[in-house]
Amino acid sequence: MTRLSMHTMRKQRTIARCATVAGFGFWSGRDVALEFRPAEVDTGIVFVRRDLEGHPRIAARVAHRLETSRRTSLRCGAAEVEMVEHVLAALAGLQIDNCEAWVDEAEMPGCDGSALPFVAALETAGIVPQGALRPRRLLCDVVRLGDEESWIEARPVASATPVLRYHLDYGLASPIGRQTFEIALTPESFRSELATCRTFMLKSEADWLQAQGLGRRVTARDLLVFGRDGLIDNQQRFPDECVRHKLLDVVGDLALAECDLIGRITAYRSGHRLNARLVQTLLAQTETVRQWRQSA
Repeated sequence: MTRLSMHTMRKQRTIARCATVAGFGFWSGRDVALEFRPAEVDTGIVFVRRDLEGHPRIAARVAHRLETSRRTSLRCGAAEVEMVEHVLAALAGLQIDNCEAWVDEAEMPGCDGSALPFVAALETAGIVPQGALRPRRLLCDVVRLGDEESWIEARPVASATPVLRYHLDYGLASPIGRQTFEIALTPESFRSELATCRTFMLKSEADWLQAQGLGRRVTARDLLVFGRDGLIDNQQRFPDECVRHKLLDVVGDLALAECDLIGRITAYRSGHRLNARLVQTLLAQTETVRQWRQSA
Protein backbone atom coordinates (compact mmCIF):
# COMPACT_ATOMS: atom_id res chain seq x y z
CA MET A 1 0.00 0.00 0.00
CA THR A 2 1.07 3.60 -0.56
CA ARG A 3 -0.58 6.70 0.84
CA LEU A 4 -0.74 10.30 -0.25
CA SER A 5 1.20 12.64 2.04
CA MET A 6 0.98 16.36 2.69
CA HIS A 7 3.83 16.32 5.20
CA THR A 8 7.19 17.92 4.30
CA MET A 9 6.07 18.39 0.70
CA ARG A 10 8.35 20.55 -1.37
CA LYS A 11 7.46 23.22 -3.89
CA GLN A 12 7.21 22.27 -7.54
CA ARG A 13 10.05 23.48 -9.75
CA THR A 14 10.67 24.39 -13.38
CA ILE A 15 13.51 25.98 -15.34
CA ALA A 16 14.02 29.73 -15.68
CA ARG A 17 14.72 29.79 -19.42
CA CYS A 18 15.06 27.52 -22.45
CA ALA A 19 18.05 25.23 -23.03
CA THR A 20 18.99 23.01 -25.97
CA VAL A 21 20.87 19.71 -26.30
CA ALA A 22 21.73 18.39 -29.77
CA GLY A 23 23.15 15.07 -30.92
CA PHE A 24 22.03 11.90 -32.66
CA GLY A 25 19.89 8.99 -31.60
CA PHE A 26 21.89 5.91 -30.65
CA TRP A 27 19.32 3.56 -32.19
CA SER A 28 18.24 5.49 -35.29
CA GLY A 29 21.45 7.40 -36.01
CA ARG A 30 19.33 10.46 -36.89
CA ASP A 31 20.34 13.97 -35.83
CA VAL A 32 18.02 15.47 -33.21
CA ALA A 33 17.70 18.69 -31.22
CA LEU A 34 15.99 18.71 -27.83
CA GLU A 35 14.84 22.02 -26.35
CA PHE A 36 13.83 22.23 -22.69
CA ARG A 37 11.21 24.92 -22.01
CA PRO A 38 9.72 26.21 -18.73
CA ALA A 39 6.20 25.02 -17.88
CA GLU A 40 3.42 26.07 -15.52
CA VAL A 41 2.63 24.30 -12.25
CA ASP A 42 1.04 20.85 -12.54
CA THR A 43 2.11 20.51 -16.19
CA GLY A 44 4.48 17.67 -15.40
CA ILE A 45 7.05 16.57 -17.95
CA VAL A 46 5.70 16.71 -21.50
CA PHE A 47 7.47 15.80 -24.73
CA VAL A 48 6.36 17.83 -27.78
CA ARG A 49 7.02 16.59 -31.32
CA ARG A 50 7.60 19.88 -33.15
CA ASP A 51 8.39 17.94 -36.35
CA LEU A 52 4.82 16.59 -36.56
CA GLU A 53 1.69 18.42 -37.62
CA GLY A 54 -0.10 20.02 -34.70
CA HIS A 55 2.89 19.54 -32.36
CA PRO A 56 1.41 16.53 -30.54
CA ARG A 57 2.13 16.33 -26.81
CA ILE A 58 3.17 13.19 -24.94
CA ALA A 59 3.00 13.39 -21.17
CA ALA A 60 5.66 11.40 -19.33
CA ARG A 61 3.40 9.02 -17.45
CA VAL A 62 3.46 5.27 -17.07
CA ALA A 63 0.13 4.88 -18.90
CA HIS A 64 1.89 6.13 -22.06
CA ARG A 65 4.75 3.67 -21.86
CA LEU A 66 5.39 1.71 -25.06
CA GLU A 67 7.12 -1.66 -24.90
CA THR A 68 10.47 -1.37 -26.70
CA SER A 69 13.71 -3.28 -26.27
CA ARG A 70 16.43 -1.93 -23.95
CA ARG A 71 14.96 1.57 -23.63
CA THR A 72 11.95 3.52 -22.38
CA SER A 73 9.58 4.85 -25.02
CA LEU A 74 6.25 6.68 -24.79
CA ARG A 75 3.24 6.97 -27.10
CA CYS A 76 0.16 9.19 -27.01
CA GLY A 77 -2.15 8.80 -29.96
CA ALA A 78 0.03 8.36 -33.04
CA ALA A 79 3.00 10.29 -31.63
CA GLU A 80 5.97 8.57 -30.01
CA VAL A 81 9.24 9.45 -28.32
CA GLU A 82 12.04 6.97 -27.67
CA MET A 83 14.93 6.48 -25.28
CA VAL A 84 13.58 9.06 -22.86
CA GLU A 85 14.97 7.50 -19.66
CA HIS A 86 18.12 9.64 -19.45
CA VAL A 87 16.17 12.86 -20.07
CA LEU A 88 13.63 11.87 -17.42
CA ALA A 89 16.40 10.91 -15.01
CA ALA A 90 18.04 14.32 -15.39
CA LEU A 91 14.75 16.13 -14.73
CA ALA A 92 13.73 13.89 -11.81
CA GLY A 93 17.21 13.80 -10.33
CA LEU A 94 17.34 17.61 -10.24
CA GLN A 95 13.73 17.76 -8.97
CA ILE A 96 12.43 19.63 -12.01
CA ASP A 97 8.73 18.78 -12.06
CA ASN A 98 7.30 20.93 -14.84
CA CYS A 99 9.06 21.15 -18.19
CA GLU A 100 8.32 20.81 -21.89
CA ALA A 101 10.85 18.89 -24.00
CA TRP A 102 10.46 19.92 -27.66
CA VAL A 103 12.10 17.53 -30.12
CA ASP A 104 12.38 17.29 -33.91
CA GLU A 105 12.76 13.49 -34.03
CA ALA A 106 11.27 10.58 -32.11
CA GLU A 107 14.52 9.51 -30.43
CA MET A 108 16.33 11.62 -27.83
CA PRO A 109 19.98 12.54 -28.43
CA GLY A 110 22.24 9.83 -27.01
CA CYS A 111 25.16 12.21 -26.36
CA ASP A 112 27.67 10.33 -24.17
CA GLY A 113 25.18 7.72 -22.97
CA SER A 114 24.63 9.43 -19.60
CA ALA A 115 22.36 12.14 -18.21
CA LEU A 116 25.21 14.63 -17.86
CA PRO A 117 24.56 16.71 -21.03
CA PHE A 118 20.92 17.16 -20.00
CA VAL A 119 21.87 18.03 -16.41
CA ALA A 120 24.37 20.61 -17.65
CA ALA A 121 21.80 22.25 -19.95
CA LEU A 122 19.11 22.33 -17.26
CA GLU A 123 21.44 23.82 -14.66
CA THR A 124 22.59 26.46 -17.15
CA ALA A 125 18.94 27.35 -17.72
CA GLY A 126 18.44 27.75 -13.97
CA ILE A 127 15.95 26.00 -11.69
CA VAL A 128 13.21 28.01 -9.97
CA PRO A 129 10.50 27.17 -7.39
CA GLN A 130 6.82 27.53 -8.21
CA GLY A 131 3.72 28.33 -6.20
CA ALA A 132 2.36 24.80 -5.76
CA LEU A 133 3.37 21.68 -3.85
CA ARG A 134 4.76 18.53 -5.42
CA PRO A 135 2.62 15.40 -4.85
CA ARG A 136 4.26 12.65 -2.78
CA ARG A 137 3.41 9.05 -2.12
CA LEU A 138 4.76 7.30 0.94
CA LEU A 139 5.30 3.55 0.71
CA CYS A 140 3.57 1.81 3.60
CA ASP A 141 3.95 -1.89 2.74
CA VAL A 142 6.41 -4.13 0.93
CA VAL A 143 5.78 -4.65 -2.78
CA ARG A 144 7.96 -7.13 -4.70
CA LEU A 145 7.70 -7.97 -8.40
CA GLY A 146 9.61 -10.39 -10.62
CA ASP A 147 11.21 -13.76 -9.95
CA GLU A 148 14.55 -15.19 -8.86
CA GLU A 149 16.14 -14.15 -12.18
CA SER A 150 15.25 -10.46 -11.80
CA TRP A 151 13.15 -8.55 -9.31
CA ILE A 152 12.39 -5.14 -7.86
CA GLU A 153 11.11 -4.37 -4.38
CA ALA A 154 9.68 -1.28 -2.70
CA ARG A 155 9.31 -0.90 1.06
CA PRO A 156 8.81 1.91 3.59
CA VAL A 157 11.75 4.02 4.68
CA ALA A 158 12.13 6.02 7.90
CA SER A 159 13.46 9.19 6.24
CA ALA A 160 11.80 11.60 3.83
CA THR A 161 14.49 10.85 1.23
CA PRO A 162 14.04 7.94 -1.19
CA VAL A 163 16.76 5.28 -1.04
CA LEU A 164 17.65 3.30 -4.16
CA ARG A 165 19.81 0.16 -4.32
CA TYR A 166 20.73 -1.97 -7.32
CA HIS A 167 22.42 -5.37 -7.60
CA LEU A 168 24.02 -5.93 -11.01
CA ASP A 169 25.04 -9.51 -11.80
CA TYR A 170 26.65 -10.51 -15.08
CA GLY A 171 28.42 -13.42 -13.42
CA LEU A 172 31.99 -13.66 -12.19
CA ALA A 173 33.29 -14.75 -15.60
CA SER A 174 32.00 -11.57 -17.27
CA PRO A 175 34.19 -8.46 -17.62
CA ILE A 176 31.34 -6.53 -15.98
CA GLY A 177 30.93 -8.96 -13.10
CA ARG A 178 28.84 -8.24 -10.02
CA GLN A 179 28.30 -4.76 -8.62
CA THR A 180 26.06 -3.19 -5.97
CA PHE A 181 25.39 0.48 -5.30
CA GLU A 182 23.03 2.35 -2.98
CA ILE A 183 22.13 6.02 -2.90
CA ALA A 184 19.92 8.32 -0.82
CA LEU A 185 18.53 10.30 -3.74
CA THR A 186 18.83 14.09 -3.63
CA PRO A 187 19.69 16.55 -6.40
CA GLU A 188 23.21 16.78 -4.99
CA SER A 189 23.79 13.01 -4.80
CA PHE A 190 22.23 12.47 -8.23
CA ARG A 191 24.51 15.07 -9.78
CA SER A 192 27.70 13.73 -8.20
CA GLU A 193 27.04 9.95 -8.10
CA LEU A 194 24.74 9.02 -11.00
CA ALA A 195 24.39 11.72 -13.67
CA THR A 196 27.73 11.01 -15.37
CA CYS A 197 27.30 7.23 -15.58
CA ARG A 198 26.95 5.88 -19.11
CA THR A 199 25.09 3.20 -21.02
CA PHE A 200 27.02 -0.07 -21.23
CA MET A 201 26.83 -3.38 -23.05
CA LEU A 202 28.88 -6.40 -24.02
CA LYS A 203 30.62 -6.36 -27.40
CA SER A 204 28.56 -9.36 -28.45
CA GLU A 205 25.39 -7.34 -27.79
CA ALA A 206 26.75 -4.33 -29.69
CA ASP A 207 27.73 -6.50 -32.66
CA TRP A 208 24.26 -8.08 -32.78
CA LEU A 209 22.51 -4.70 -32.68
CA GLN A 210 24.63 -3.29 -35.49
CA ALA A 211 23.98 -6.42 -37.53
CA GLN A 212 20.28 -5.55 -37.26
CA GLY A 213 20.97 -2.09 -38.69
CA LEU A 214 20.81 -0.34 -35.32
CA GLY A 215 23.36 1.91 -33.68
CA ARG A 216 25.61 2.18 -36.71
CA ARG A 217 26.82 5.69 -35.82
CA VAL A 218 27.73 4.62 -32.28
CA THR A 219 31.28 3.63 -31.40
CA ALA A 220 32.95 2.37 -28.23
CA ARG A 221 33.91 6.00 -27.54
CA ASP A 222 30.22 6.96 -27.24
CA LEU A 223 29.35 4.49 -24.49
CA LEU A 224 30.88 1.62 -22.52
CA VAL A 225 31.46 -1.55 -24.56
CA PHE A 226 33.02 -4.52 -22.78
CA GLY A 227 34.94 -7.15 -24.72
CA ARG A 228 36.30 -10.42 -23.39
CA ASP A 229 39.34 -8.64 -21.92
CA GLY A 230 37.50 -5.62 -20.52
CA LEU A 231 36.45 -2.12 -21.59
CA ILE A 232 37.17 -1.23 -25.23
CA ASP A 233 38.61 2.16 -26.26
CA ASN A 234 37.26 4.05 -23.26
CA GLN A 235 37.75 4.68 -19.54
CA GLN A 236 35.28 4.31 -16.70
CA ARG A 237 34.29 7.32 -14.63
CA PHE A 238 33.71 5.09 -11.59
CA PRO A 239 34.94 1.52 -10.98
CA ASP A 240 31.25 0.57 -10.61
CA GLU A 241 29.90 2.86 -13.35
CA CYS A 242 27.72 0.09 -14.78
CA VAL A 243 25.59 -0.46 -11.69
CA ARG A 244 25.35 3.30 -11.16
CA HIS A 245 23.97 3.62 -14.68
CA LYS A 246 21.33 1.01 -13.88
CA LEU A 247 20.24 3.21 -10.96
CA LEU A 248 20.18 6.19 -13.32
CA ASP A 249 17.71 4.23 -15.45
CA VAL A 250 15.64 3.44 -12.36
CA VAL A 251 15.41 7.16 -11.53
CA GLY A 252 14.19 7.87 -15.06
CA ASP A 253 11.62 5.09 -15.02
CA LEU A 254 10.27 6.05 -11.58
CA ALA A 255 9.68 9.55 -12.94
CA LEU A 256 6.73 8.06 -14.86
CA ALA A 257 4.86 8.05 -11.52
CA GLU A 258 4.50 11.88 -11.81
CA CYS A 259 5.10 12.24 -8.08
CA ASP A 260 7.83 11.77 -5.49
CA LEU A 261 7.87 8.13 -4.35
CA ILE A 262 9.23 8.02 -0.80
CA GLY A 263 10.55 4.61 0.19
CA ARG A 264 13.41 2.16 -0.23
CA ILE A 265 13.55 0.57 -3.67
CA THR A 266 15.89 -2.36 -4.27
CA ALA A 267 16.41 -4.02 -7.63
CA TYR A 268 18.22 -7.16 -8.79
CA ARG A 269 18.89 -7.33 -12.53
CA SER A 270 15.75 -5.29 -13.13
CA GLY A 271 15.14 -3.51 -16.43
CA HIS A 272 12.81 -0.88 -17.84
CA ARG A 273 9.81 -3.22 -18.05
CA LEU A 274 9.99 -4.32 -14.43
CA ASN A 275 10.70 -0.78 -13.23
CA ALA A 276 7.54 0.41 -15.00
CA ARG A 277 5.50 -2.45 -13.54
CA LEU A 278 6.49 -1.28 -10.07
CA VAL A 279 5.30 2.24 -10.85
CA GLN A 280 1.98 0.89 -12.16
CA THR A 281 1.51 -1.27 -9.06
CA LEU A 282 2.27 1.53 -6.60
CA LEU A 283 0.00 4.02 -8.34
CA ALA A 284 -2.85 1.48 -8.51
CA GLN A 285 -2.59 0.88 -4.78
CA THR A 286 -2.68 4.59 -4.05
CA GLU A 287 -5.79 4.96 -6.20
CA THR A 288 -7.42 2.09 -4.31
CA VAL A 289 -6.76 3.85 -0.99
CA ARG A 290 -8.13 7.13 -2.35
CA GLN A 291 -11.33 5.50 -3.64
CA TRP A 292 -11.84 3.62 -0.33
CA ARG A 293 -11.56 6.87 1.65
CA GLN A 294 -14.05 8.60 -0.64
CA SER A 295 -16.61 5.83 -0.22
CA ALA A 296 -16.13 5.46 3.55
